[in-house]
Amino acid sequence: MSTLQGPSGVGHGGNNKSLLLSTGSFVEATPLTEDEIARMEKSLIRRVDWRMLPLLGTLSALSLVDRSNLGLARIVGMDHALHLSVGARYSIVTLIYFIPYIALQLPSNVFLRRLGAINWLAFLVVSWGLVQLSMGFVPTWGYLALCRVLLGAFEAGFFPAMVYIITTWYTRHEVQTRIAAFYIVGVVVGGFSAIFAYVLSLLRGRLGVSGWAWIFIIEGAITVAFGIIAWFFLPGFPDQNTFLNEEETAFILQRVEKDRGDSMPDILTKDKIVLHLLDWTIWAYGIMYMCATLPAYAISFFVTNILRGMGWSITASLLLSAPPYLFAALSILLFAWVSDKYRQRAVLIAIQSVITIIGLVLTAYTKQAGWRYAG
Repeated sequence: MSTLQGPSGVGHGGNNKSLLLSTGSFVEATPLTEDEIARMEKSLIRRVDWRMLPLLGTLSALSLVDRSNLGLARIVGMDHALHLSVGARYSIVTLIYFIPYIALQLPSNVFLRRLGAINWLAFLVVSWGLVQLSMGFVPTWGYLALCRVLLGAFEAGFFPAMVYIITTWYTRHEVQTRIAAFYIVGVVVGGFSAIFAYVLSLLRGRLGVSGWAWIFIIEGAITVAFGIIAWFFLPGFPDQNTFLNEEETAFILQRVEKDRGDSMPDILTKDKIVLHLLDWTIWAYGIMYMCATLPAYAISFFVTNILRGMGWSITASLLLSAPPYLFAALSILLFAWVSDKYRQRAVLIAIQSVITIIGLVLTAYTKQAGWRYAG
């Protein structure tokens, strides 16, 4: 990889850690007071935030919407059109997405550096957007299941790539808040996606297309459009960015290097893969993440059916799907801020787990619709 070097000695395309460490810090070489350095750092990080977070947050939201709008389409006519109530068809279509989604997450990151972060992310987003759009034209539930497999395959690489890119720009105790920002955007958009789906369902009959199909067609087209936008505007990795100058790039890399010593990419080897796969803490975190996401997916795929079971109409079920997501967004913002400010993780995870258990118990075992909805 060629390296374009500036005064700092760090190129946008460089991947040599010794070069980074051997060069003097831009901050140290600049006669600034501590307050001026702090203001400069804050201004630079804010520029990075605005360049990355809104677009990545939108893409994250689209990925959540596209994988979970199945339940919304089902309640407005897809169930009847594709005979999803026969046997366990709906459960199969829901489940089959996760097989490639789980299996391909780790291999997908191998392509991230080889193909370039922007090229890979844009390819994934446009691809799953086209699959989502195609779901509006499936004639049988079997083709729907095939589309769900492809959707899982293309979405598999997005989240790990997004998190990986974010961690290369920020220090450890800045990452949590940024990732939380993605979840907030995703949760809010996910909440209002039910209302949006209801509006799209009103297009039923237009151009001979069913209302449930319009949900997939329009939302898929939106995803494709944002995938193209991402290819033009996302910055990728710090050492590959084009919107910061040489000194600013060096400063970003030196912050990360000082924080955890991995600002520059190293060579991926089989021994390193085996080493990390044998680390029991990774598997522990994986089990914790699984336990956290199971209730979230259960709600996102079945919330409209749960609300219908409480006695609400189709319209009311769609509209009432939104408010819980707004409360979830506030919870994410609060816990992420506290976690980064006080540098606590375990205690806050435990508190959130207890809240989740209480909510699930209320929804599953209480008789009154109001308490079940509160859960």
